[in-house]
Amino acid sequence: MSTMITASEVHKQYNEMLAAFRKLIPDPSLRMAFGSQIDGYMRQYVLGVWQADSASSISPRHVEFYNAIYSSGRQAPSALYWEVASGVANFDLFRPPSFFEDLRRYDRMKGTSLARRFADDLVILLLLFAAVDGVVSESEAGFVNSCNDALLALCDKDGLRADRPAIRADQFAAPKPAAPAPKAGTASALQKEEKAEPEPTLEELLAQLDELCGLDKVKKDVKSLINLVKVRKLREEAGLPVPPMSLHLVFMGNPGTGKTTVARLLAKIYHAVGVLSKGQLVEVDRSGLVAGFVGQTALKTQEAVQKAIGGVLFIDEAYALVNADNANDFGHEAIEVVLKNMEDHRKDLIVIVAGYTDRMEQFIHANPGLESRFNKYFFFEDYDGRQLMEIFRSMCRKNGYALSEEGERFMEKDLRELYDSRDENFGNARDVRNLFEQAVARQADRVSQLETPTREQLMELLAEDLDGKEGGNSNANQFSPR
Repeated sequence: MSTMITASEVHKQYNEMLAAFRKLIPDPSLRMAFGSQIDGYMRQYVLGVWQADSASSISPRHVEFYNAIYSSGRQAPSALYWEVASGVANFDLFRPPSFFEDLRRYDRMKGTSLARRFADDLVILLLLFAAVDGVVSESEAGFVNSCNDALLALCDKDGLRADRPAIRADQFAAPKPAAPAPKAGTASALQKEEKAEPEPTLEELLAQLDELCGLDKVKKDVKSLINLVKVRKLREEAGLPVPPMSLHLVFMGNPGTGKTTVARLLAKIYHAVGVLSKGQLVEVDRSGLVAGFVGQTALKTQEAVQKAIGGVLFIDEAYALVNADNANDFGHEAIEVVLKNMEDHRKDLIVIVAGYTDRMEQFIHANPGLESRFNKYFFFEDYDGRQLMEIFRSMCRKNGYALSEEGERFMEKDLRELYDSRDENFGNARDVRNLFEQAVARQADRVSQLETPTREQLMELLAEDLDGKEGGNSNANQFSPR
């Protein structure tokens, strides 16, 4: 996981988390003990985290982070480089803080969960300091998990039950680096070259775009955008001025209208024309960016962004990040992290936000930073009955099924009625996929009763397979999206 926050930002988050935890402690003497001891223990634990990362040497930035460990009303440390380096080298073992025993005793008496909450908060705080060099290594995450395990073992020993899963640091660790590529000319290198598929050309990608059902306006907008990008690159190469332009996009429309499919193609197209270095699509929603504690959301969002650098970060139902009723909702923190990365990686990161039309407009206007960066809107219209039928036929062809004449007439009528009676739950192509999968299940029930079905019988979808109210699996219809 990568994040490059400043020491002052770390101090702010550290202070906020401690203040929030102190408020949870009802007992004044216990609250005072926690407040007086926590800074000293945290400095020791942070030295242990940095010792675990043997691949990283202590830098002045580590010293800045160490000196950021102080809570409100207490004196800031003024350690020098040699003191921090020496402390890291001499760190011995993790020892639970003395106040942790008091927290467990209070939990046993009052039925609270202060001890387990502290164990969760400690993981988040240590991850903040593990990211001093921009990456939480697997060894650092392992040390943080071992600290957490030691605290949770004491909770288990006291019979203190967990009301939710413990936070695990390895969720935020960077993966191990890939093995070095084999040298050219070796047998393994030649095998790898044979297996590697050539990247699609721009013409092939645009042909895939054209093959998508409907979306005429979107296709036109995408091609116009690509033309603009190509001409900008030609102007750059000719030494001509190129006005600033944002390539970040807003996709507006109902579910099942092809937004993710177009985003994936667009990522590859941007790569083909040289805008992006990799062209991958990383798809997330609120749950993939937002966590339940102060500081953890920034780490989680940064992890998603890091995976997307070189490609497109696609945020589905992005409006869920804005909670108008709660200005302190962690979704706002996720937005700020995304905006900062859009600026820091503006030459190799595209962000596409997507969702219902009316809600997306509210989302964009909720933050001035969003308004300034997202000024291109693609509108995805609902598929009509004819287009839904075309999608159904395409699914049949790709999966080796064929509609009977009666089945063809039934499905055309059924999908036309589905479109005409659509409401806010209308799922477009998703509804069609559900209907197709249910038809396949009913056909399987029917064909399995035949002694030696022919190839044609294995492929054919009859009207009774398509209609959940007739024959087949009578329970399948209860899952109909209609």
